[in-house]
Amino acid sequence: MGKAKSDKTEKADKTAKAADGGGSRAYPDFDLDNPVFPPELEERAFKSGGYPYDKKIKREPYEEQLQALQLELIKLQAYTETKGERIVVLFEGRDTSGKGGCISRILERINPRHSRSVALSKPTETERGQWYFQRYVQHLPTKGDMILFDRSWYNRAGVERVMGFCTEDETARFLRDAPEFEALLVRDNIHFFKIYLTVGREMQLKRFHERRHDPFKQWKVTEIDLAAIGKYDAYTAAETEMLRLTHTASSPWTVINANDQRRARLEAMRVILSALDYDGKDKAAIGSIDPKLTMSGADYLARRTS
Repeated sequence: MGKAKSDKTEKADKTAKAADGGGSRAYPDFDLDNPVFPPELEERAFKSGGYPYDKKIKREPYEEQLQALQLELIKLQAYTETKGERIVVLFEGRDTSGKGGCISRILERINPRHSRSVALSKPTETERGQWYFQRYVQHLPTKGDMILFDRSWYNRAGVERVMGFCTEDETARFLRDAPEFEALLVRDNIHFFKIYLTVGREMQLKRFHERRHDPFKQWKVTEIDLAAIGKYDAYTAAETEMLRLTHTASSPWTVINANDQRRARLEAMRVILSALDYDGKDKAAIGSIDPKLTMSGADYLARRTS
């Protein structure tokens, strides 16, 4: 770990500094390479972004609820396979918001033959010449399957837009076309969920710092992640327009505050399980969705602007 930085790391540093002037604009003295996370940020992190709880959920109640929800997911999958249903769940959100963790816990105990995660890398030259939605369509489920997208076609409204990887015209076309594309999926009887995980600015900095200095998490840090450190406000603006234009009656957004990743995982499971009927459904085991953490895209925007 004491070796000089790799070329990839040095390139990532330059990308982040070019995008941000060397640190987060809200915290110009923040140094991602300093192994000590600033105490003033540590103090604010958990409650940042208006998080409604003071402490993380404890491990024992979390694991009890997780196990109960995973059992319900097994029932749901059995029903889905038997009845030939199809389920698609998009996980979008801020960098470090825990999309992968939510997906991992959902898939942890169910049959991998009929459920999988899709996380596409950047498009190839051939894919860049295709209809934008084309490379995602091939990953949609057949009867009996559930597909979870770890980021999706909404890359165009988020990272591609903020980082300048697409034109404003391409973004506008996407925001116009996405609801129509999704309406086709819903009309074809796909059970379709869009989950957006949000996280406070200080909590995001804390997680970036953890990834940078934890040898087991360093693989998660990409050039785009580092460049995102100084673009929190730009992502907020993109997020606002995306939710405003693509939250529809047929394909609504569900927004989950994910400062506590354990609670966010439980909430994501509840969102899916509460919405679907299946044999042996135990409503008591599923519990209630927490309105302090989870809300519709429209309600989230209303709260933020009130």
